[in-house]
Amino acid sequence: MTEEEGPWQLRFPPFYTLQPNLETRKKQLEAWRTIVLDFCQKRGFTSWDLTEAANSELFNNVAIQRRLSKEALKAVFKELEENGNLEWTDKACTRCHIYWRSPDEWGTLIYNFVKGRGQTNAVCTLYELTEGPDVVGQPFHGLDEMVLVKSLKTLEVQKKAEIFPNNEGVKFF
Repeated sequence: MTEEEGPWQLRFPPFYTLQPNLETRKKQLEAWRTIVLDFCQKRGFTSWDLTEAANSELFNNVAIQRRLSKEALKAVFKELEENGNLEWTDKACTRCHIYWRSPDEWGTLIYNFVKGRGQTNAVCTLYELTEGPDVVGQPFHGLDEMVLVKSLKTLEVQKKAEIFPNNEGVKFF
């Protein structure tokens, strides 16, 4: 990340150290949450490996020679989880989904796209919804399959879609 990229906090050395004052730490973690969500959205990340994250340019500023500690990184990810922006995909907490859009928001985007194309009462494969030629340029293009299924389940609850067994496809209503 160049110096021109990202918010000023990423160029402020104390930002990479967990602050001892609880009020200051709370503001610091809120800032990290916003920065992480923006970073992931700009890159289209909906899934992230903790090791990859720890080594990413986001948590390592080479220009000021600062790196977020493991303890601080865990605090940032805990902040994301507590605010509903992160869901661990394994018990060891090594991989997660990052929700800069909630599954409900993803579901709404997908449904509006399908409806706008006149594809209600049609069956689509999950592949078509995230990798097909018709979705290139759509915000959900390349969406992680687990996030896609979770998003489609929000549509099932609303009676706007039905997911077939084994996630073979989905029918929209």
